[in-house]
Amino acid sequence: MKRISITLIISLVSFTLLAQKTYIYCGKLIDVNSETVLNEITIVVEEDKIIKVEPGYLPALDNGIIIDLKNKVVMPGLIDMHVHLEGEMSRKSYIERFTLDDADVAFQSQVFALRNLMAGFTTVRDLGGRGVNTSLRDAINKGLVIGPRIFSAGKSLAVTGGHADPTNGWRADLMGDPGYSEGVVNGVDDCRKGVRQRYKNGADVIKITATAGVLSMARSSSNPQFTEEEIRAIVETANDFGMKVAAHAHGVEGMKRAIRAGVASIEHGTLMDEEVISLMKKKGTFLVPTITAGKSVTDSAKIKDYYPEMVTPKALEIGPKIQASFGRAYAAGVKIAFGTDAGVYKHGLNGLEFQYMVEAGMPAIETIMAATINAAELLGELENIGSLEPGKLADIIAVDQDPLEHIETMQNVSFVMKGGVVYKK
Repeated sequence: MKRISITLIISLVSFTLLAQKTYIYCGKLIDVNSETVLNEITIVVEEDKIIKVEPGYLPALDNGIIIDLKNKVVMPGLIDMHVHLEGEMSRKSYIERFTLDDADVAFQSQVFALRNLMAGFTTVRDLGGRGVNTSLRDAINKGLVIGPRIFSAGKSLAVTGGHADPTNGWRADLMGDPGYSEGVVNGVDDCRKGVRQRYKNGADVIKITATAGVLSMARSSSNPQFTEEEIRAIVETANDFGMKVAAHAHGVEGMKRAIRAGVASIEHGTLMDEEVISLMKKKGTFLVPTITAGKSVTDSAKIKDYYPEMVTPKALEIGPKIQASFGRAYAAGVKIAFGTDAGVYKHGLNGLEFQYMVEAGMPAIETIMAATINAAELLGELENIGSLEPGKLADIIAVDQDPLEHIETMQNVSFVMKGGVVYKK
Protein backbone atom coordinates (compact mmCIF):
# COMPACT_ATOMS: atom_id res chain seq x y z
CA MET A 1 0.00 0.00 0.00
CA LYS A 2 1.27 3.49 -0.87
CA ARG A 3 2.24 5.71 2.06
CA ILE A 4 -0.33 8.48 2.49
CA SER A 5 0.89 12.03 2.99
CA ILE A 6 -0.99 13.70 5.85
CA THR A 7 0.11 17.07 4.44
CA LEU A 8 -1.54 16.16 1.15
CA ILE A 9 -4.72 15.10 2.93
CA ILE A 10 -4.89 18.31 4.95
CA SER A 11 -4.33 20.43 1.83
CA LEU A 12 -7.05 18.52 -0.03
CA VAL A 13 -9.44 18.91 2.91
CA SER A 14 -8.77 22.66 3.09
CA PHE A 15 -9.07 22.96 -0.69
CA THR A 16 -12.48 21.32 -0.67
CA LEU A 17 -13.88 23.14 2.33
CA LEU A 18 -12.97 26.54 0.89
CA ALA A 19 -14.85 25.87 -2.36
CA GLN A 20 -18.35 27.27 -2.67
CA LYS A 21 -19.35 24.49 -5.07
CA THR A 22 -17.48 21.55 -6.51
CA TYR A 23 -18.24 20.26 -10.01
CA ILE A 24 -17.26 16.64 -10.56
CA TYR A 25 -17.06 15.67 -14.21
CA CYS A 26 -17.72 11.92 -14.48
CA GLY A 27 -16.78 10.05 -17.66
CA LYS A 28 -19.01 7.21 -16.48
CA LEU A 29 -21.30 7.05 -13.47
CA ILE A 30 -22.84 3.91 -11.98
CA ASP A 31 -26.47 4.59 -11.12
CA VAL A 32 -27.24 1.92 -8.53
CA ASN A 33 -30.94 2.76 -8.54
CA SER A 34 -31.43 2.02 -12.24
CA GLU A 35 -28.57 -0.53 -12.41
CA THR A 36 -27.14 1.32 -15.40
CA VAL A 37 -23.91 3.11 -16.36
CA LEU A 38 -24.42 6.74 -17.42
CA ASN A 39 -22.00 8.67 -19.62
CA GLU A 40 -20.76 12.26 -19.23
CA ILE A 41 -22.42 13.32 -15.98
CA THR A 42 -21.76 16.27 -13.67
CA ILE A 43 -22.20 15.97 -9.90
CA VAL A 44 -22.43 19.31 -8.11
CA VAL A 45 -21.45 19.29 -4.44
CA GLU A 46 -22.04 22.08 -1.95
CA GLU A 47 -20.56 21.70 1.53
CA ASP A 48 -21.19 18.04 2.44
CA LYS A 49 -24.18 17.36 0.15
CA ILE A 50 -24.88 16.55 -3.48
CA ILE A 51 -27.12 19.27 -4.95
CA LYS A 52 -27.23 18.22 -8.62
CA VAL A 53 -26.60 15.17 -10.80
CA GLU A 54 -27.09 16.17 -14.42
CA PRO A 55 -26.16 15.02 -17.94
CA GLY A 56 -23.25 16.72 -19.68
CA TYR A 57 -20.39 18.72 -18.22
CA LEU A 58 -21.96 21.78 -16.61
CA PRO A 59 -20.00 25.06 -16.51
CA ALA A 60 -18.53 25.81 -13.08
CA LEU A 61 -20.35 28.91 -11.87
CA ASP A 62 -19.36 31.29 -9.07
CA ASN A 63 -15.68 30.26 -9.17
CA GLY A 64 -16.65 26.67 -8.52
CA ILE A 65 -13.95 24.01 -8.28
CA ILE A 66 -13.74 21.42 -11.05
CA ILE A 67 -12.66 17.83 -10.37
CA ASP A 68 -12.00 16.10 -13.67
CA LEU A 69 -12.89 12.40 -13.53
CA LYS A 70 -13.69 12.13 -17.24
CA ASN A 71 -11.42 9.11 -17.57
CA LYS A 72 -12.82 7.38 -14.46
CA VAL A 73 -15.88 5.35 -13.46
CA VAL A 74 -17.67 7.09 -10.59
CA MET A 75 -19.99 5.49 -8.04
CA PRO A 76 -21.33 6.05 -4.50
CA GLY A 77 -18.94 5.67 -1.59
CA LEU A 78 -18.78 2.03 -0.54
CA ILE A 79 -20.18 0.61 2.70
CA ASP A 80 -18.62 -2.36 4.52
CA MET A 81 -21.17 -3.74 6.95
CA HIS A 82 -18.79 -5.91 8.95
CA VAL A 83 -15.40 -4.62 10.09
CA HIS A 84 -13.35 -4.64 13.30
CA LEU A 85 -11.28 -1.46 13.31
CA GLU A 86 -9.59 -2.01 16.67
CA GLY A 87 -7.27 -4.78 15.48
CA GLU A 88 -5.84 -6.92 12.74
CA MET A 89 -5.33 -10.68 13.02
CA SER A 90 -1.74 -11.89 13.33
CA ARG A 91 0.25 -14.48 15.25
CA LYS A 92 0.39 -11.97 18.12
CA SER A 93 -3.35 -11.32 18.39
CA TYR A 94 -4.10 -13.73 21.24
CA ILE A 95 -1.35 -12.39 23.49
CA GLU A 96 -2.16 -8.76 22.62
CA ARG A 97 -5.37 -9.05 24.64
CA PHE A 98 -3.06 -8.96 27.68
CA THR A 99 -0.39 -6.56 26.45
CA LEU A 100 -2.30 -3.72 24.74
CA ASP A 101 -4.01 -0.96 26.71
CA ASP A 102 -7.02 0.88 25.30
CA ALA A 103 -4.69 3.73 24.34
CA ASP A 104 -2.55 1.34 22.28
CA VAL A 105 -5.66 0.02 20.56
CA ALA A 106 -6.90 3.56 19.92
CA PHE A 107 -3.69 4.61 18.16
CA GLN A 108 -3.54 1.56 15.91
CA SER A 109 -7.25 1.77 15.11
CA GLN A 110 -6.65 5.15 13.46
CA VAL A 111 -4.29 3.49 10.98
CA PHE A 112 -6.83 0.78 10.20
CA ALA A 113 -9.65 3.32 9.81
CA LEU A 114 -7.61 5.33 7.31
CA ARG A 115 -6.87 2.21 5.26
CA ASN A 116 -10.59 1.46 4.96
CA LEU A 117 -11.34 5.00 3.80
CA MET A 118 -8.54 4.99 1.23
CA ALA A 119 -9.90 1.70 -0.13
CA GLY A 120 -13.12 3.56 -0.98
CA PHE A 121 -15.19 2.61 2.07
CA THR A 122 -16.67 5.89 3.23
CA THR A 123 -18.97 4.16 5.74
CA VAL A 124 -18.42 1.03 7.84
CA ARG A 125 -20.29 -0.87 10.52
CA ASP A 126 -17.90 -1.93 13.29
CA LEU A 127 -19.31 -5.13 14.79
CA GLY A 128 -17.43 -5.56 18.00
CA GLY A 129 -14.40 -4.48 19.95
CA ARG A 130 -13.68 -3.28 23.45
CA GLY A 131 -15.42 0.08 23.03
CA VAL A 132 -12.56 1.97 21.43
CA ASN A 133 -14.50 1.60 18.17
CA THR A 134 -17.21 3.93 19.53
CA SER A 135 -14.63 6.50 20.65
CA LEU A 136 -13.00 6.26 17.21
CA ARG A 137 -16.38 7.00 15.63
CA ASP A 138 -16.71 10.11 17.74
CA ALA A 139 -13.18 11.30 16.99
CA ILE A 140 -13.77 10.95 13.25
CA ASN A 141 -17.10 12.78 13.50
CA LYS A 142 -15.36 15.65 15.32
CA GLY A 143 -12.65 15.85 12.66
CA LEU A 144 -9.88 14.82 15.05
CA VAL A 145 -9.07 11.65 13.10
CA ILE A 146 -9.44 10.75 9.43
CA GLY A 147 -11.50 7.68 8.64
CA PRO A 148 -14.83 6.37 7.37
CA ARG A 149 -18.19 7.15 8.90
CA ILE A 150 -18.62 4.50 11.60
CA PHE A 151 -21.72 2.80 12.96
CA SER A 152 -20.46 1.06 16.09
CA ALA A 153 -21.68 -1.96 18.04
CA GLY A 154 -19.25 -1.25 20.86
CA LYS A 155 -18.80 -4.61 22.59
CA SER A 156 -20.64 -7.65 21.18
CA LEU A 157 -23.11 -9.56 23.33
CA ALA A 158 -22.39 -13.24 24.11
CA VAL A 159 -23.44 -15.89 26.60
CA THR A 160 -21.02 -17.27 29.19
CA GLY A 161 -18.42 -19.22 27.22
CA GLY A 162 -19.85 -17.90 23.95
CA HIS A 163 -17.93 -16.67 20.93
CA ALA A 164 -17.56 -13.11 22.28
CA ASP A 165 -16.94 -13.99 25.94
CA PRO A 166 -13.65 -12.11 26.39
CA THR A 167 -12.29 -14.56 28.97
CA ASN A 168 -12.51 -17.76 26.89
CA GLY A 169 -9.31 -19.76 27.22
CA TRP A 170 -8.00 -17.85 30.21
CA ARG A 171 -6.59 -19.46 33.34
CA ALA A 172 -9.33 -20.28 35.87
CA ASP A 173 -8.29 -17.63 38.41
CA LEU A 174 -8.34 -14.95 35.67
CA MET A 175 -11.49 -16.15 33.94
CA GLY A 176 -13.97 -15.07 36.59
CA ASP A 177 -17.60 -14.48 35.63
CA PRO A 178 -17.85 -11.41 33.38
CA GLY A 179 -21.26 -9.79 33.16
CA TYR A 180 -23.30 -7.48 30.97
CA SER A 181 -20.78 -4.61 31.16
CA GLU A 182 -18.26 -6.91 29.44
CA GLY A 183 -20.95 -8.07 27.02
CA VAL A 184 -21.68 -11.43 28.66
CA VAL A 185 -25.40 -12.00 29.30
CA ASN A 186 -27.52 -14.96 30.42
CA GLY A 187 -31.29 -15.04 30.60
CA VAL A 188 -33.91 -12.64 29.29
CA ASP A 189 -33.49 -9.93 31.93
CA ASP A 190 -29.70 -9.95 31.56
CA CYS A 191 -30.05 -9.70 27.79
CA ARG A 192 -32.26 -6.64 28.08
CA LYS A 193 -29.79 -5.06 30.48
CA GLY A 194 -26.91 -5.82 28.11
CA VAL A 195 -28.65 -3.96 25.27
CA ARG A 196 -29.42 -1.01 27.51
CA GLN A 197 -25.79 -0.87 28.60
CA ARG A 198 -24.66 -0.85 24.95
CA TYR A 199 -27.06 2.03 24.32
CA LYS A 200 -25.72 3.86 27.38
CA ASN A 201 -22.18 3.34 26.07
CA GLY A 202 -23.11 4.96 22.76
CA ALA A 203 -23.61 1.99 20.41
CA ASP A 204 -25.48 2.45 17.12
CA VAL A 205 -26.22 -1.23 16.56
CA ILE A 206 -26.32 -4.42 18.62
CA LYS A 207 -24.13 -7.38 17.68
CA ILE A 208 -24.78 -10.83 19.14
CA THR A 209 -22.90 -14.08 18.68
CA ALA A 210 -25.84 -16.38 17.99
CA THR A 211 -23.52 -19.34 17.47
CA ALA A 212 -19.98 -20.34 18.27
CA GLY A 213 -17.21 -19.03 16.03
CA VAL A 214 -13.83 -19.71 14.54
CA LEU A 215 -11.28 -17.48 16.26
CA SER A 216 -12.49 -17.74 19.85
CA MET A 217 -10.79 -20.11 22.32
CA ALA A 218 -13.74 -22.49 22.58
CA ARG A 219 -14.27 -25.95 21.13
CA SER A 220 -17.28 -25.56 18.87
CA SER A 221 -17.46 -23.57 15.65
CA SER A 222 -21.21 -23.54 15.23
CA ASN A 223 -23.34 -24.57 18.24
CA PRO A 224 -26.30 -22.29 19.15
CA GLN A 225 -25.46 -19.94 22.03
CA PHE A 226 -28.63 -18.02 22.87
CA THR A 227 -32.14 -19.28 23.38
CA GLU A 228 -34.72 -17.87 21.02
CA GLU A 229 -36.37 -16.10 23.96
CA GLU A 230 -33.08 -14.38 24.82
CA ILE A 231 -32.57 -13.20 21.23
CA ARG A 232 -36.16 -11.97 21.05
CA ALA A 233 -35.59 -9.94 24.22
CA ILE A 234 -32.44 -8.45 22.70
CA VAL A 235 -34.23 -7.55 19.45
CA GLU A 236 -37.25 -6.04 21.20
CA THR A 237 -35.08 -3.97 23.53
CA ALA A 238 -32.78 -2.84 20.72
CA ASN A 239 -35.78 -1.78 18.64
CA ASP A 240 -37.14 0.19 21.60
CA PHE A 241 -33.88 2.15 21.55
CA GLY A 242 -33.88 2.61 17.78
CA MET A 243 -31.22 -0.02 17.06
CA LYS A 244 -31.05 -3.09 14.83
CA VAL A 245 -29.44 -6.41 15.72
CA ALA A 246 -26.73 -8.17 13.71
CA ALA A 247 -26.19 -11.85 14.49
CA HIS A 248 -22.88 -13.63 13.96
CA ALA A 249 -23.89 -17.17 13.02
CA HIS A 250 -22.28 -20.20 11.41
CA GLY A 251 -24.57 -23.02 12.57
CA VAL A 252 -28.10 -23.81 11.39
CA GLU A 253 -29.97 -23.89 14.71
CA GLY A 254 -28.51 -20.60 15.92
CA MET A 255 -29.43 -18.96 12.61
CA LYS A 256 -33.01 -20.21 12.78
CA ARG A 257 -33.45 -18.90 16.32
CA ALA A 258 -31.99 -15.51 15.40
CA ILE A 259 -34.07 -15.11 12.24
CA ARG A 260 -37.31 -16.12 13.94
CA ALA A 261 -36.53 -13.69 16.77
CA GLY A 262 -36.22 -10.80 14.29
CA VAL A 263 -32.54 -9.95 13.82
CA ALA A 264 -31.84 -7.61 10.90
CA SER A 265 -28.86 -9.53 9.51
CA ILE A 266 -27.05 -12.82 9.67
CA GLU A 267 -23.27 -12.41 9.52
CA HIS A 268 -21.36 -15.21 7.72
CA GLY A 269 -24.24 -17.72 7.42
CA THR A 270 -21.77 -20.50 6.71
CA LEU A 271 -23.74 -23.70 7.26
CA MET A 272 -27.17 -22.43 6.24
CA ASP A 273 -29.64 -24.94 4.81
CA GLU A 274 -32.82 -24.58 2.75
CA GLU A 275 -34.92 -23.94 5.85
CA VAL A 276 -32.65 -21.07 6.90
CA ILE A 277 -32.78 -19.60 3.38
CA SER A 278 -36.57 -19.85 3.37
CA LEU A 279 -36.81 -18.15 6.76
CA MET A 280 -34.50 -15.32 5.66
CA LYS A 281 -36.61 -14.68 2.57
CA LYS A 282 -39.84 -14.75 4.58
CA LYS A 283 -38.51 -12.37 7.24
CA GLY A 284 -36.51 -10.12 4.88
CA THR A 285 -33.32 -10.86 6.83
CA PHE A 286 -30.11 -9.71 5.19
CA LEU A 287 -27.05 -11.92 4.73
CA VAL A 288 -23.66 -10.24 5.21
CA PRO A 289 -21.36 -12.94 3.77
CA THR A 290 -17.72 -12.03 4.68
CA ILE A 291 -16.16 -14.31 2.05
CA THR A 292 -12.77 -12.59 2.31
CA ALA A 293 -12.49 -13.49 5.98
CA GLY A 294 -13.35 -17.11 5.22
CA LYS A 295 -10.60 -17.38 2.65
CA SER A 296 -8.12 -15.56 4.89
CA VAL A 297 -8.62 -17.79 7.94
CA THR A 298 -8.34 -20.87 5.73
CA ASP A 299 -5.02 -19.69 4.32
CA SER A 300 -3.68 -18.72 7.75
CA ALA A 301 -4.72 -22.06 9.28
CA LYS A 302 -2.44 -23.84 6.81
CA ILE A 303 0.57 -22.00 8.28
CA LYS A 304 2.10 -23.99 11.13
CA ASP A 305 1.32 -22.55 14.57
CA TYR A 306 -0.36 -19.42 13.15
CA TYR A 307 -3.44 -20.05 15.30
CA PRO A 308 -3.74 -21.77 18.69
CA GLU A 309 -4.29 -25.51 18.45
CA MET A 310 -7.98 -25.16 19.30
CA VAL A 311 -8.64 -22.64 16.52
CA THR A 312 -6.91 -24.24 13.53
CA PRO A 313 -9.40 -27.08 12.86
CA LYS A 314 -12.33 -24.67 13.14
CA ALA A 315 -10.76 -22.35 10.56
CA LEU A 316 -10.20 -25.25 8.18
CA GLU A 317 -13.79 -26.42 8.70
CA ILE A 318 -15.67 -23.10 8.36
CA GLY A 319 -13.48 -20.86 6.19
CA PRO A 320 -13.76 -22.75 2.89
CA LYS A 321 -17.58 -22.95 3.03
CA ILE A 322 -18.60 -19.29 3.21
CA GLN A 323 -18.33 -18.47 -0.50
CA ALA A 324 -20.50 -21.40 -1.62
CA SER A 325 -23.12 -20.66 1.06
CA PHE A 326 -23.30 -17.08 -0.16
CA GLY A 327 -23.77 -18.29 -3.72
CA ARG A 328 -26.71 -20.49 -2.70
CA ALA A 329 -28.33 -17.70 -0.69
CA TYR A 330 -27.96 -15.20 -3.54
CA ALA A 331 -29.35 -17.63 -6.12
CA ALA A 332 -32.36 -18.26 -3.87
CA GLY A 333 -33.15 -14.55 -3.55
CA VAL A 334 -31.90 -13.73 -0.03
CA LYS A 335 -31.19 -10.02 0.49
CA ILE A 336 -27.44 -9.36 0.46
CA ALA A 337 -25.46 -6.53 2.06
CA PHE A 338 -21.72 -6.25 1.52
CA GLY A 339 -19.43 -7.09 4.45
CA THR A 340 -15.94 -8.50 4.75
CA ASP A 341 -14.93 -8.93 8.42
CA ALA A 342 -11.93 -6.66 7.85
CA GLY A 343 -9.60 -7.09 10.80
CA VAL A 344 -9.76 -10.86 10.48
CA TYR A 345 -7.60 -10.10 7.42
CA LYS A 346 -5.60 -6.96 6.61
CA HIS A 347 -7.59 -3.72 6.56
CA GLY A 348 -7.72 -2.01 3.18
CA LEU A 349 -8.10 -5.20 1.15
CA ASN A 350 -11.90 -5.05 1.44
CA GLY A 351 -12.28 -4.73 -2.35
CA LEU A 352 -11.38 -8.41 -2.78
CA GLU A 353 -14.91 -9.26 -1.65
CA PHE A 354 -16.36 -7.98 -4.95
CA GLN A 355 -14.31 -10.50 -6.91
CA TYR A 356 -15.29 -13.37 -4.62
CA MET A 357 -18.98 -12.43 -4.88
CA VAL A 358 -18.78 -12.41 -8.68
CA GLU A 359 -17.02 -15.81 -8.60
CA ALA A 360 -19.98 -17.15 -6.59
CA GLY A 361 -22.48 -16.04 -9.22
CA MET A 362 -23.54 -12.48 -8.36
CA PRO A 363 -23.37 -10.03 -11.30
CA ALA A 364 -20.86 -7.20 -10.82
CA ILE A 365 -23.53 -4.49 -10.74
CA GLU A 366 -25.31 -6.30 -7.91
CA THR A 367 -22.11 -6.57 -5.87
CA ILE A 368 -21.83 -2.79 -6.08
CA MET A 369 -25.47 -2.44 -5.11
CA ALA A 370 -24.81 -4.71 -2.12
CA ALA A 371 -22.07 -2.28 -1.02
CA THR A 372 -24.17 0.85 -1.58
CA ILE A 373 -27.98 0.97 -1.56
CA ASN A 374 -28.47 -2.48 0.01
CA ALA A 375 -26.03 -1.70 2.81
CA ALA A 376 -27.61 1.73 3.32
CA GLU A 377 -31.02 0.05 3.61
CA LEU A 378 -29.74 -2.34 6.27
CA LEU A 379 -28.19 0.57 8.16
CA GLY A 380 -31.44 2.54 7.96
CA GLU A 381 -29.53 5.31 6.19
CA LEU A 382 -31.02 5.31 2.68
CA GLU A 383 -31.98 8.96 3.03
CA ASN A 384 -28.34 9.95 3.52
CA ILE A 385 -26.03 7.52 1.72
CA GLY A 386 -25.92 4.64 -0.75
CA SER A 387 -26.58 6.42 -4.06
CA LEU A 388 -25.61 9.59 -5.90
CA GLU A 389 -28.69 11.78 -5.64
CA PRO A 390 -29.44 15.41 -4.70
CA GLY A 391 -29.81 15.81 -0.95
CA LYS A 392 -27.59 12.88 -0.03
CA LEU A 393 -24.15 13.13 1.51
CA ALA A 394 -21.37 13.61 -1.03
CA ASP A 395 -19.74 10.21 -0.58
CA ILE A 396 -18.22 9.60 -4.00
CA ILE A 397 -15.48 7.29 -5.25
CA ALA A 398 -13.95 6.46 -8.62
CA VAL A 399 -12.02 3.61 -10.21
CA ASP A 400 -9.93 3.49 -13.39
CA GLN A 401 -11.76 0.70 -15.22
CA ASP A 402 -15.37 -0.30 -15.70
CA PRO A 403 -16.04 -2.74 -12.82
CA LEU A 404 -18.89 -4.35 -14.73
CA GLU A 405 -16.23 -5.73 -17.07
CA HIS A 406 -13.19 -5.71 -14.76
CA ILE A 407 -14.37 -6.35 -11.19
CA GLU A 408 -10.76 -6.44 -9.96
CA THR A 409 -10.64 -2.65 -10.39
CA MET A 410 -12.62 -2.39 -7.14
CA GLN A 411 -9.39 -3.27 -5.35
CA ASN A 412 -7.75 -0.06 -6.63
CA VAL A 413 -9.97 2.91 -5.85
CA SER A 414 -8.31 6.06 -7.22
CA PHE A 415 -10.59 8.84 -5.92
CA VAL A 416 -12.32 9.18 -2.55
CA MET A 417 -14.64 11.95 -1.35
CA LYS A 418 -16.48 11.61 1.95
CA GLY A 419 -19.03 14.21 2.97
CA GLY A 420 -17.79 16.64 0.32
CA VAL A 421 -14.14 16.40 1.40
CA VAL A 422 -11.58 14.88 -0.97
CA TYR A 423 -9.23 12.44 0.73
CA LYS A 424 -7.73 10.69 -2.29
CA LYS A 425 -7.19 12.09 -5.74
